[in-house]
Amino acid sequence: MARSSAPYYLSAVRDPAIPERQCSHLETDEIIVKRMWMLAGLVTIAGAIGLLIAGGLSENMVFFLTPTELEARAASVYGEPLRLGGQVKPGSVDWDADSGRLRFVIADEGAEIRVECSGAPPAMFAEGIGVVVEGSYDEAGLFHGTNVMVKHSNEYEPPHDGVDPKNTYRSLIEREDG
Repeated sequence: MARSSAPYYLSAVRDPAIPERQCSHLETDEIIVKRMWMLAGLVTIAGAIGLLIAGGLSENMVFFLTPTELEARAASVYGEPLRLGGQVKPGSVDWDADSGRLRFVIADEGAEIRVECSGAPPAMFAEGIGVVVEGSYDEAGLFHGTNVMVKHSNEYEPPHDGVDPKNTYRSLIEREDG
């Protein structure tokens, strides 16, 4: 049996009816076509993955309106689910533990929005702190919150020298109760 001069990976698909010179040319064309299809498939898959990532990121981006922006858009957002972010106005917090109602005002430099929520406030909730509230805005100018998120620093500061961490924790609990 004569040994073929074609590479070993092409010899298995060689058609004996086609002379060897023509066969290697046809096989090379087939390989190129297969590689082109494979490249097209990889580009399609990479594009699909890119679209999924970009779409997922845009849906998961968290935006909120400030009180000034909410007042400017008021008529177009009545009843729509949205997020309102700003500072809790000092002296505005009214927590009724019996009914589970929390009322406060979120303010920024240009506007103030009254907020009413049901449920207990977060542990770090306090006057003067930054918050983001999920909910909806009504025609009466009241924001009905469904979820209150407290904005806080992500920097850890260890207790100062001479300060007992247990006492700091107790002071947080007392502030929460009082």
